[in-house]
Amino acid sequence: MHCVLMDCQMPIMNGYETSQRIRKGEAGAEYKDIPIIAMTANAMLGERNKCISAGMNDYLTKPVNEHVVKEKVTKWTLSVYRAAQK
Repeated sequence: MHCVLMDCQMPIMNGYETSQRIRKGEAGAEYKDIPIIAMTANAMLGERNKCISAGMNDYLTKPVNEHVVKEKVTKWTLSVYRAAQK
């Protein structure tokens, strides 16, 4: 796995808490630094900062634009690949 698209409004445990737990290593140490891209229907001012504060790397609003999704997934997947090459 190279990247996570995280739905912020999941039932039971939302994406903010899930991301925080991933960053703490609760999904396994190998996933602590995995890029997480938030996906939310909430486009209100401050939502991006809330996602970043929860440990996510980037932010997408719904409905998603396929070109923006491809751009962000490529950017963050390449960041993992490049980091592994060093």
